[in-house]
Order: sequence, then structure tokens, then C-alpha cells
Amino acid sequence: MSKEKVVEKAQKKPAAKSLKEKRAEKKVKKEVKSHQS
Repeated sequence: MSKEKVVEKAQKKPAAKSLKEKRAEKKVKKEVKSHQS
């Protein structure tokens, strides 16, 4: 049972992390564009 819980956590965490990372990447890209112009 503990193994199943670990798998559940592993599946849930990356999804949330990728969403945050995507937002962070968008922010960085916007900042880079403003710095270049």
C-alpha cells in the first residue's frame, strides 16, 4: 500500500511542478524580451 501512495504522490507532484515551471518560464521569457528591447 505504501508503494501505491508513493506512486500517487509521484504522479501528482510533477504535474503541479510542471505548471509552476511553465509559468516561471513565461515570466523569464517576458523579462528577457523586455531586457533585449
